[in-house]
Amino acid sequence: MCGIIGYIGKERCQDVLINGLKSLEYRGYDSAGIAYVTQGKLFITKEQGKINNLENLVKKTKSSLGIGHTRWATHGIPNKINSHPHKQGKITIVHNGIIENYDTLKKDLLQLGYEFTSETDTEVAAALLDKLYKETNNIEKAIVLFQKEIKGAYAIGLIVDDDYEHLYALKKASPLIIGLGDNENYIASDVPAIIQYTSKYVTLNDGEFAKISKNDIVYYRSDAKEIKKKVNIFDNDEASCGKNGYPHFMLKEIYEEPETFKNTVYPYIENGSTSLLEKMPDFSKYDKIIITGCGSAMHAGLVGKSLIEECANMPVLVEIASEFRYKKLFIDDKTLVIAISQSGETADTLAAVNIAKEKGADTLGIINRKDSSIARATKYVLYTKAGMEIAVATTKAYLAQVSILSLIALNIAMKNKQIMDSEIQEIFENMKKLPVQIDALLSNQNESIIKNIAHKLYNHDHIFFIGRNIDYALCMEGSLKLKEISYIHSDAYPAGELKHGTISLIEKDTPVIAVVTDEKIADKTISNIKEVKSRGASVTLLTNDLLDKDYDCTDYKIIVPNVHKLLEPIIAIIPLQLLAYYVAILRGCDIDQPKNLAKSVTVE
Repeated sequence: MCGIIGYIGKERCQDVLINGLKSLEYRGYDSAGIAYVTQGKLFITKEQGKINNLENLVKKTKSSLGIGHTRWATHGIPNKINSHPHKQGKITIVHNGIIENYDTLKKDLLQLGYEFTSETDTEVAAALLDKLYKETNNIEKAIVLFQKEIKGAYAIGLIVDDDYEHLYALKKASPLIIGLGDNENYIASDVPAIIQYTSKYVTLNDGEFAKISKNDIVYYRSDAKEIKKKVNIFDNDEASCGKNGYPHFMLKEIYEEPETFKNTVYPYIENGSTSLLEKMPDFSKYDKIIITGCGSAMHAGLVGKSLIEECANMPVLVEIASEFRYKKLFIDDKTLVIAISQSGETADTLAAVNIAKEKGADTLGIINRKDSSIARATKYVLYTKAGMEIAVATTKAYLAQVSILSLIALNIAMKNKQIMDSEIQEIFENMKKLPVQIDALLSNQNESIIKNIAHKLYNHDHIFFIGRNIDYALCMEGSLKLKEISYIHSDAYPAGELKHGTISLIEKDTPVIAVVTDEKIADKTISNIKEVKSRGASVTLLTNDLLDKDYDCTDYKIIVPNVHKLLEPIIAIIPLQLLAYYVAILRGCDIDQPKNLAKSVTVE
């Protein structure tokens, strides 16, 4: 969840490190630090808070070797002492992940005379590496032994005092890439840190490590045997990492959703039914599907469950990935497990994939990042073409995930003869029109309606979302967006469950946001809206123009176009994303980097 950057090459180290950390600030931002070598000596500068606080302290001296880190606290409170890099003896490291057995290791190291100033597991890792280096007098051998003793996840950038000609990198279950430049090389936990400098990169598999100089890289297996690695090219350009004139990445990414939909969906429908069937796996061999993910990815899975069951008549279970790995599972070779992750590095989701494979199930990843851990672990991968998403609160990547799930539902429905040819053509036509409809939904007129509703909501401390079936899944995502970035307590409930306890919380002016896009159950949800309205609630209704009527139980309305049911959840989520954004703006919140959250959750 933290951000790592490392550099070796030309005499511009501090600038590369600071720029890289700024690009990675979405991964962790409670403290930051860099270590760099100048005139044969290593200096460490650390500071609590944002990268700008650190930048003001860094001295601009000539340096060609360094490592940097922006932290999301796991072990120890956010402060300057606990921030990285950490140095023990001749070893200086930055680290992303969690060392699970650090407490046991720390006790042993204390008995050997090591002293610790921080509360972190990272300082323990540095001390263990130093101990092993003293014993072997060989850093490669020390790394091999270190990886045998350590339990948990780690991506580590390492500098050895005896060798300022090399930078070392090692990883297990945490993302780390190596960037290749011209007489300079890099390590990073994510693409934005280095994309302005190089388009070439190598991914390390778990247990592998690398010895990096400015003009050469040697890759090793976990047993220190040298290996060759494939060089990859980034798809994204540098412009995708900028705000392009928008005040926040989140707003920019919402406005990129029409293009995201086109990039994700159109390749599957360019030749109609033929391309949709040919470009996806054969789902007919499975008796059931299990979808797993965390946060918004799990909510996308709930939408996918409704779409696949309704349109394709196939049973689907949705499991929270952090629960999946600890519960009894009924999985066999007739089960397809679909893992959804924007980053492709979500630790719990990756663990779920590995468990599913152990039990003989096929796995499919819905992923936004090529060469990510989950993309490499799953048997099949369907990529969401959302491009780089920087804001912590996902918008366009979530929309792309739901888009892929709608295509899967259509694919299975076609294969199982659950849908008429005429309806298939209607869906394809709807898909071609949808980007224009999303653009219209983002117009100034609709935006002003949402801003007005945001003004009515932002001073409240508790907000409720209600809906049924697929609308309830949309409510869960809308509620999550609101609480993520505005810090308002927000809960989503199945509308029919209100009278079983939750309605006791409704009082005068309690904000309730109701989602009604499913025609079959619209009247039932309207009845629930009347129940909260009669108890004083202030109701905002999100519905489509087919179901829009002169209801006497709503205070505000947001209307989206009526489209085929496979596409309705794609267009209906956008106003809820915008509403969360404008409420957070009015509350003065940090939109792109909400407190306590990180973009890629790479620890359990």
